[in-house]
Amino acid sequence: MPLIYAIEDDENIRQLVKTAMEAFGYQVDTFETAGAGLEAISRQMPDIVLFDIMLPDMDGVTAVRQLRANPMYEQLPIMMLTAKTSEIDKVTGLDAGADDYLTKPFGLLELKSRVQALLRRAGHTTRHTVLTGQDLVLDCDSRDLVRGEEHIELTFKEFELLKLLMENSDRVMTRSELLNLVWGIDFEGETRTLDMHIRTLRQKLSDDAEKPRYIKTVRGVGYRFYQA
Repeated sequence: MPLIYAIEDDENIRQLVKTAMEAFGYQVDTFETAGAGLEAISRQMPDIVLFDIMLPDMDGVTAVRQLRANPMYEQLPIMMLTAKTSEIDKVTGLDAGADDYLTKPFGLLELKSRVQALLRRAGHTTRHTVLTGQDLVLDCDSRDLVRGEEHIELTFKEFELLKLLMENSDRVMTRSELLNLVWGIDFEGETRTLDMHIRTLRQKLSDDAEKPRYIKTVRGVGYRFYQA
């Protein structure tokens, strides 16, 4: 079931979108502010985001630009929902990185069709998303990690870290790269947050930091995944 995040400060529109899209077979989470929506996206990436432009804390255009600045969200489908109808407003939203633009008031069937079109487009452009490394198989669509017949449960951040390391197994991923890509370009937390997540990931993989099988620490630089 595709997951939609609807970021809209008008409670009536939020509930209308949620009720209608759930009736069409989608899972919908709603947020009143851009900040709440961006925080939710950092925890779990949805299949598509619906962004209002006029929001109380940060306008939707700025929020979309912030998302697109992070390579992790370059392919995330985004639609702007707004009462602004001028051509310059539409161009501004699309230039910021939105994939589509729907003006209020809008028909719910049209919204459904636009969402379906964006999801189809994203599906057509998505490359094969199963990564393998040694005896690990990481399914990026279902977010499942399997080793032999064992299913290993990962948190959102652990999954994103392992995915990045496996995708870039030909080189060392620097600490700053991992922090920027997994926690966002504005992440200001202490770097021990990364070390903590690497430690819990190793524990789940039964990986010894001193004699690593999967994740090697390159002191002073970052981490690297052993492909073979």
